Amino acid sequence: MKLKFIVAIMAMLSFGNVNAFAGENDKLAVVWTSGDPDVAHRMVLMYTHAAKTAGWFDEVVLIIWRPSQRLYAGDMDIQNKVLEMKEDGVRVEACVVCSDSYGITERLRETGLTVKPMGKPLTEMIKGDWKVVTF
Repeated sequence: MKLKFIVAIMAMLSFGNVNAFAGENDKLAVVWTSGDPDVAHRMVLMYTHAAKTAGWFDEVVLIIWRPSQRLYAGDMDIQNKVLEMKEDGVRVEACVVCSDSYGITERLRETGLTVKPMGKPLTEMIKGDWKVVTF
């Protein structure tokens, strides 16, 4: 029984047909904190981008928080991928308190990121109707 369910889910994901998952809470916030480039390339950016472009969620925001900010600031491949995600409708924001602590706020802004306090917006998402995942 479990195997049939898993196969059905995989088939829907591979064909981009996930309308069965659509509902009222079609908003996803991905909180990216990991400074690990493999996590960034192989999970966070891939999933977040697909969540928007495949229509799994109507509204998708990527929040770049703490060590991921340093990784982002120094990795052109990641910056280019994030730019592509933004062009495809993913909202990307970074926590200014975190970036100030690393001394990279202006660097993040130069790459086109919205950098602002994120504690309250994230809390509102968690308490609201957003799905929130962290990596």
